[in-house]
Amino acid sequence: MTGVRRAVLGGGSGALGSALARALTDDGYDVRVIGRNGPDARWDDPDGILRLVDGAELVIGLAGKSVNARYTDANRDEILRSRVDTTRALNEAIGRAEHPPLVWMNASTATLYRYALDRPQTEKDTDFDTGFSPDVGRNWEAELFRGDLPGTRRIALRTTIVLGEGPVGDVLFRLARFGIGGPQHDGWWFPHRRYRGIGPHPTEHRQSGIRSRGRQRFSWIHIDDFVGAIRFLLDHPEIDGPVNMAAPGAVENRELMAALRRTVGMPFGLPAWRFMLEPAMWMLRTEPELILKSRWVAPGVLSDAGYEFAHPELGEALRDIRGS
Repeated sequence: MTGVRRAVLGGGSGALGSALARALTDDGYDVRVIGRNGPDARWDDPDGILRLVDGAELVIGLAGKSVNARYTDANRDEILRSRVDTTRALNEAIGRAEHPPLVWMNASTATLYRYALDRPQTEKDTDFDTGFSPDVGRNWEAELFRGDLPGTRRIALRTTIVLGEGPVGDVLFRLARFGIGGPQHDGWWFPHRRYRGIGPHPTEHRQSGIRSRGRQRFSWIHIDDFVGAIRFLLDHPEIDGPVNMAAPGAVENRELMAALRRTVGMPFGLPAWRFMLEPAMWMLRTEPELILKSRWVAPGVLSDAGYEFAHPELGEALRDIRGS
């Protein structure tokens, strides 16, 4: 490849895509973006996608409808479709390219892993959860790794909550600031089908209703470390396959909420049980699983390869996000 190095972002309109675009531009890349309305190619234009991908050095797939929504049938279908269809479009373009990219990183989700209170889950763990969110992750990654692309290294970015990007962090800060930032307690709730499996081979969701007492784990990564890990993976050609995008400092929910209260200077926070959260989340048009599921994810591949986190501990990371 000659001339300016090209990086292609499949979906780059959000805070995460913008941060990656700035970083890659600083690194000397000519950054091009595929989106529903461009600006450089549209998802419904396979020839346009091929023109961007052919000769690119790096492709990063980020597209997908936000999961910060109620899991209505329409939203469930769009959450899955927006991930699988865009990943398929990238896969097909790379397969057709005369000069395929050296690296294709694609977003995935750490909700693949089981509900864990006993130990952290690394990329070596294959005891995946069942139901809607894990099924989305399975189908997403299946499309990434489908077929033979011998010239392209493929990496699934199993991403946890990214602090500094998206609405989840904003919601948590608001809870703490208004004095309702105590621990969130899981427990029994009326059976429903919003979390049922999806896709060609849907799995059966296990209604847990675990009485977590605020001990469910919260895994996260600072947006600076997300960008830093992308740069690190580019420089380590021996790494491929799944990579957990998570800081080493996973905490319990009650520790998370205490850290948030300290960050905003709120001396107290009222706890919330599931019977309180369900109607509240219905009004906010989002899902309780975003804060009730125990996601205990460890960055096995990144840590083993020697990546040094700029923000390994939650308290400091929250202060940095709050300050910026």
